[in-house]
Amino acid sequence: MSPRRPSPLGGRRPTREELSQFENAGIDDVLGDSARLLIVGINPGLWTAAVNAPFAHPGNRFWPSLEAAGIMPHRVDASRGLSEEDARLFVGRGLGLTNLVNRATARASELSTAELVKGRRHLENVARAVQPKVIAVLGITAYRAAFDDKKAALGKQDITIEGAQVWALPQPSGLNAHAPLPVLAEWWRTVAEIAL
Repeated sequence: MSPRRPSPLGGRRPTREELSQFENAGIDDVLGDSARLLIVGINPGLWTAAVNAPFAHPGNRFWPSLEAAGIMPHRVDASRGLSEEDARLFVGRGLGLTNLVNRATARASELSTAELVKGRRHLENVARAVQPKVIAVLGITAYRAAFDDKKAALGKQDITIEGAQVWALPQPSGLNAHAPLPVLAEWWRTVAEIAL
């Protein structure tokens, strides 16, 4: 596993005033040499960039949904950064994590279609390196733009990347009222049965 940069805030939560300083910043991927399930976020939010940890905002349901699905044995609290122990556990369970676009914004809607399309090429490179069995892209709207498939629905897609099945799953943001925790956990159980 690649070494992770420490949280820019030294392990504390960002203040509301500090968040704007992290606009356009990037975060480290959480990857080992291989991954059976490659999880792909849209892009980092400002809180995530502030602590250099994926899905770090306390209202995000990503980590709780992985625990609820049994993919992670405990709930990870990434709100102050991702511990080395949790990163190793995540990678050791056959998981990897990257983003389509590694540029922090307050809202994913701030990304251009061109950035998302370019992100698809980034995803192809990561998949070539880690050879996943399943790729789970989190966010149907971003998936449609990145893959130029306006009719795509949640679930297994008709394409593969480097031999991996591609799935579009709900975005786990606390703002996504269409995907409460039990729904997200069920999606994770479905892809885990195939990948893990």
